[in-house]
Amino acid sequence: MSQFQLRLWRESDAAAISRYANDWEVARWLRDVFPHPYTQADAAGFIQMCLTADPAADLLLAIDRAGAAVGSVSLSRGQDVYRRSAELGYWLGRSFWGQGIMSAAVGEICRRGFAQWDILRIYAGPFANNAASRRVLEKAGFTLEGVLRQSVTKGEDILDSCVYSLLREEIS
Repeated sequence: MSQFQLRLWRESDAAAISRYANDWEVARWLRDVFPHPYTQADAAGFIQMCLTADPAADLLLAIDRAGAAVGSVSLSRGQDVYRRSAELGYWLGRSFWGQGIMSAAVGEICRRGFAQWDILRIYAGPFANNAASRRVLEKAGFTLEGVLRQSVTKGEDILDSCVYSLLREEIS
């Protein structure tokens, strides 16, 4: 597995992030809030949002490989009746796929989230046809809870999505 670290975002990460994020093979698997094309201004805005986020509600980290930000992993706490749950989000530059980085990064951020917050559950909602993302979650110990049929519209495509979860007592 390739070496990496999870760290806080820096304004200087914008150039690297815009380079890795401006790839349809990355964007096609993410929500529309992740723009394509992805510009350096998009990266700067994202980083500013991360730097000003409330740490009691969001854990937003850069995936750093050899001193450069090459992806993102995050936890966002739920509100109201969902306050003991957090949603996991992640993406990684395509040239780093298949190296075990993301499964390890997901495991690490989940351990941090459970340690920092009084949450009971972390969940993720990959598109059902994204076999690689589903495998990341399974390798990190997540359980498939179900498939939501025709729940996502990405471009012109109507897709199923999945619900995966990891409970506090399941973290390794």
